[in-house]
Amino acid sequence: MQTTRDPHRRAPHRSRTVLAAGLLAGLLALSGCDAGDSSDTSAADKGSAAAPARERGAADAAAGKAPAGAGGASADRKNSTGLPAGTHVIRTATLSVEVRNVSAAAAAARAAAADTGGLVADENTERPDGTHETSRLVLRVPQDAYDAVLKKLTGSGKLLSRTSSAKDVTDEVVDVESRVASQRASVARVRKLMDRADALSDVVTLEGELSSRQAALESLLAQQASLKDRTELATINLNLSEPASAPEKKADEDDGPGFLDALDGGWHAFLTVLRWAAVVVGATAPFLAAIALLLVLGRLLRNRVRGHRAARASVPPSRPAPPPAS
Repeated sequence: MQTTRDPHRRAPHRSRTVLAAGLLAGLLALSGCDAGDSSDTSAADKGSAAAPARERGAADAAAGKAPAGAGGASADRKNSTGLPAGTHVIRTATLSVEVRNVSAAAAAARAAAADTGGLVADENTERPDGTHETSRLVLRVPQDAYDAVLKKLTGSGKLLSRTSSAKDVTDEVVDVESRVASQRASVARVRKLMDRADALSDVVTLEGELSSRQAALESLLAQQASLKDRTELATINLNLSEPASAPEKKADEDDGPGFLDALDGGWHAFLTVLRWAAVVVGATAPFLAAIALLLVLGRLLRNRVRGHRAARASVPPSRPAPPPAS
């Protein structure tokens, strides 16, 4: 018996095959699309930024106004910091100030930062010599209040040193923003492909691709947040110290030395002599012991020689024998 195959049963298999092939082709095209997204986004941003300028130029020309030159920027194109709009700068300053009261000066610095909407990022107060107090503060203040706070802190006491720097990171900010937009679009495309995937192998592949792209997006977002924080808030490193006070003058110093002063000086001199005498005795003790031992041995030897001489002197001399009789 011959069975006939239904042509309609092959349609689902064909549609799945076509869908899997489309998914694989989409994955291969994603890498090429991502490479072109950054340049496309940058070009789009530049075009969107240039369009209002062209429109303003056309409006000015129609109204009979002269366009703004390269050196004369209009007031509406500058922000509160005096920089052109769209410029991102990281500002950092380091101050060393000598003040009479470190605690009061530190409190004033904290208040100056808080009044402008800033904050104290770090603070360290100590007494290195037990008498004079020092304090180190890291202040974060908005860019538009940076100059005012810096001037106020400089005038709080005697300025010992001051350094400041400004770094333009506009290109870096624009680049990170463009990469974030491209990465978000890439993640959205992978999510759409996952919604249309039926085969388990395709789902697993897309999930791995989505995980890596989300990790890259999170890294870019963290970099963007760091740049935003450093460009919106300037950093001021403030070092506060107290002056080294001279020793207080004694009340009786002008009257000259008295009996107690002489007694105290003599006692210290006596102790100094005793100390140096002890040092001399300790240093010469080995030599003195050796000399004493030599003296004792010499005396013993001399006594023995004298004893021998005395013994010889006490013995009577022998008489010579008489000559024989002839």
